Amino acid sequence: MNLKEIREIINLMNEHDLSEIELEREGTKVKIKKTQGEAMEVVRRQPPDYSIETHVVAQPGSSGEKAAGTSGRKEIKSPMVGTFYRSPSPEAPVFVEIGQTVEIGQVVCIVEAMKLMNEIKSEVRGKIVEIHIESAQAVEFGQTLFSVEPL
Repeated sequence: MNLKEIREIINLMNEHDLSEIELEREGTKVKIKKTQGEAMEVVRRQPPDYSIETHVVAQPGSSGEKAAGTSGRKEIKSPMVGTFYRSPSPEAPVFVEIGQTVEIGQVVCIVEAMKLMNEIKSEVRGKIVEIHIESAQAVEFGQTLFSVEPL
């Protein structure tokens, strides 16, 4: 569902004086709810799956041993521009910590883009060895969020 379609749905809601609508298309559920301030809140319930790219990080002046230690790492990168969150809400515990083992399909963070909360899932089983960004900071498309050592 794209922005144009969401705008059309909002216009239909306004025309028919609806306060809430829930749609499902192609396996994605979208719920739009009008709040008291007449602002719209869009919640995406089933985010798409994202891929993980492999990237070897070699630092200048590092020895062959150090480079070999990071060569097998996988990176979880941001699939979009948005705001990075380590937990589902400010008072909730974070999804993952350094040293924690993650499974394939496990949610590791949320990236908010255009008021949509997109769950980012791991596509590799492994141990989180580095978290590259702080919660509530802006992220760019392709920016590394986590480094994972595959198991």
